[in-house]
Amino acid sequence: MSSQAQPLEALSLEEKLSAVKARREQLGMIGMKLMMENPLFAVDSAEIRGNSYRVFKNAPQNMAEMLAQASSHGDKDFIIHEDERISFAETWSRACRLANVLKASFNLKKGDRVAIAMRNYPEWCIGYMAVMALGGVVVPLNAWWKSDELEFALKDCEAKTVIVDAKRMSYIRPFSQDMGLTLILARGGIEDIDGEGGLGDNEYSYEDLLETNNNTTMPAHNTQPEDDYCILYTSGSTGKPKGVILTHRSSISTLLSWMFLSQIIKTVNGGVSPFGEVPGILVSIPLFHVTGMQQSFLLSYIAGRKIAFMYRWSGEAAVDIINKEKLTNFMGVPSQAFELIEASGEKGLPTMLDIRTGGAKCPPEHGRQLIKKFPHAGVAPGYGLSETCALGSVMSKDDYALFPDSTGVAAPPVTDLKIMNVDDENDFKACGVNEAGEIWLRSPANFRGYLNLPELTERTLSKDGWFRTGDIGRVDENGLVFILDRIKDIIIRGGENISCAEVEARVYEFAGVSEAAVFSVPDELLGERVGLVVFPKPDTKIDIKALRNFIADDLAGFKVPEKIWISPMSLPRLASEKFDKNTVRTIALQNKPDFETS
Repeated sequence: MSSQAQPLEALSLEEKLSAVKARREQLGMIGMKLMMENPLFAVDSAEIRGNSYRVFKNAPQNMAEMLAQASSHGDKDFIIHEDERISFAETWSRACRLANVLKASFNLKKGDRVAIAMRNYPEWCIGYMAVMALGGVVVPLNAWWKSDELEFALKDCEAKTVIVDAKRMSYIRPFSQDMGLTLILARGGIEDIDGEGGLGDNEYSYEDLLETNNNTTMPAHNTQPEDDYCILYTSGSTGKPKGVILTHRSSISTLLSWMFLSQIIKTVNGGVSPFGEVPGILVSIPLFHVTGMQQSFLLSYIAGRKIAFMYRWSGEAAVDIINKEKLTNFMGVPSQAFELIEASGEKGLPTMLDIRTGGAKCPPEHGRQLIKKFPHAGVAPGYGLSETCALGSVMSKDDYALFPDSTGVAAPPVTDLKIMNVDDENDFKACGVNEAGEIWLRSPANFRGYLNLPELTERTLSKDGWFRTGDIGRVDENGLVFILDRIKDIIIRGGENISCAEVEARVYEFAGVSEAAVFSVPDELLGERVGLVVFPKPDTKIDIKALRNFIADDLAGFKVPEKIWISPMSLPRLASEKFDKNTVRTIALQNKPDFETS
């Protein structure tokens, strides 16, 4: 595309749209050729819960079958954890041995629910795969939860077997006997549990159990595509977490969609895979999060890509691991990706080929700086939710360079996306080009429903299979999706709707801002006003008046924050690494702002 020879900022909107259109046509032709020539990506239709969907015609029947096929990567390193290195073959061997233990020693079978409560450890992956090999339903629990939260989820999902690490075991022990739970301690000795000695009744050592069974054959089970496969709890900031029920087809559809996209990128890049010749990815987000589970873990196992764990996130540690292991891929929340810029310094990330962000909207300014710092890597965001098994929209690095405030297009070849008017819940209407509304997604990856919440399921899933995301967005002339905000995260100031994400994007362009959160401040006159909390970069002092003037230079006056707090510490986050805005707002409103309009 000749227009890209010019500086991107010099392109007119018409030139940008022309470039996107040309790119879309090129990718579309490559995709069509793949679907016709590669049986793995052939698409057909199938009925799912009363509706017809596009599906992968030759997909494996279930996740166990898909994982078994991928175990052929053999003796190559798969899991790297500190000084431990476990090959693909050994990972699958241990998973099958554990599956046979669960069947023989605990009488677990197809459809039984098994929970995993631990931080990112090799045994998390092995336990997960063992439940798949057994034909069971895996329930990954939030590793940041404490006793009450874990107790709620275990009661909700009715799992009776829990694979735990020492810390989570100490949280579950107080109620485990009353609930009749079987605990399998998979990392750390019993001596790591404060004040406790020895394993009690219905408590077992993962290592000891593994030694009792050398059967590396996957147990037989007749699991079908629409059988339940995983119950994934969402990490909302208020109320009880919701169990999202995913099917085997959900996960398989997501993984095959991403493999399909990787083949398109490989063709565009002249045969160079986005995974690299020796693929490797840093696991920087929790595996119990849908992105960590699908993108970092399962896609890596299917694609033959090693995964490197880090104990706790820091930009400096991430750079050290990436360069030591010569990793090619990074997947994290936008703030993590942004930290790589400063942390990598002059040494950079020479082996990095692909940097993807998800879980939150990436501020355009962050995207521009990532592209500038890592020009050799494909930098782009993605969009998906727990309810869509992480499948939603995707973006090419070329489109992202032109439109850094977009999140791409509906992921081909089995996902549909539309924008719906949400003013009248009883009379939905499709929005026009560039008209804001709620983003709806439809694909075979969509969840079956919320566990034990039929009314919420009915409100969230339409009768014809569309998932109401709760996100506000628009779609432009070329099908590019622009996420504007969450429905519940809009500030209504005197009847004017204000997008928090829009204001935050402008704040991040101001020098010295490290983190920012925009939220509503109650006001008797206007209903709500705009509040802002910022956390400065190290050794930086923010001039609040200069910041407000900077925001006002680009945004309408009613969008400019009227109360501003300077935070002395990094903003609190949820398990998904998104900012916990409810906590930020609560703390801010309890303290006098550093600036407020008269």
